[in-house]
Amino acid sequence: MTPDLSFWTMQTLNALQLSMLLFLLSVGLTVIFGLMHFVNLAHGALYALGAYFAATLASHAGFWVALLLAPLGVAVVGMALYGGLIQRMRKSGPMAQVLVTFGLIFVLLDLTRIFWGDLALAITPPAILAGRVDILGVGYPAYRLFIIALGLGIFAALALILSRTQIGAMIRAGVDNDDMAACMGINVERLFFIVFCVGCGLAGLAGAVAAPLLSVTPGMGLEILIPTLIVIVIGGLGSLKGAIAGSLIYGFVQTFGAVLLPGVASILIYALLAAVLLLKPVGLFPAKG
Repeated sequence: MTPDLSFWTMQTLNALQLSMLLFLLSVGLTVIFGLMHFVNLAHGALYALGAYFAATLASHAGFWVALLLAPLGVAVVGMALYGGLIQRMRKSGPMAQVLVTFGLIFVLLDLTRIFWGDLALAITPPAILAGRVDILGVGYPAYRLFIIALGLGIFAALALILSRTQIGAMIRAGVDNDDMAACMGINVERLFFIVFCVGCGLAGLAGAVAAPLLSVTPGMGLEILIPTLIVIVIGGLGSLKGAIAGSLIYGFVQTFGAVLLPGVASILIYALLAAVLLLKPVGLFPAKG
């Protein structure tokens, strides 16, 4: 039977929702990669930490307070990690960075188990987002539409900041050539710190918005890490355009592959990743630097 309009509408919305969730997680990591040249594999663990913060806050103060404070809490954790570990590891080379941040994944994993246990936690969306919205004859969950709108809003805000503000120009200069930016009087070290903390906060935001959709478990950070790295490699390091493009490509390939080609869906995205690495190893939209 030929799929009708409702089928295409539903799958397109599902793909957009997955894409925006991945964008929230990948944009902070790709800018950290591009600006700091730092391989932070613990980014997924910070996403899981954001989900746990949100689950705890939502049970006491409600969803909206959790959505606001969970990213701030993860950003504070990012500050501590930067001051205690990341800053010292920046000049250590990629292999040392990979090993240290990979170990940090399991440190944060065990800490979440110590504080919250192994049982899955859940968050109920607020009443205003609990229903469905009719779109082209399809009743689609309002909360998933909220994720799409939030992702697009964050993308628009970041695009405006990077293209129209002084700090955006400083970040772009640092990504293009950090040594030259330092020679021009830009405090590159402070800029690194700000970008790292904002990236951690965005990871926490991604975890907070994902919590009502997924079970909050200690291993959720490991599960999302590979898709995030695929998004970054496909899109290109250090680029906002690359982050959104990579997220949309992953979301649509994964969603439509699962329903149209279920037999090979699991390898489609990896085949696309291999093709990008062969044809354009730097990604589709890398930063100039």
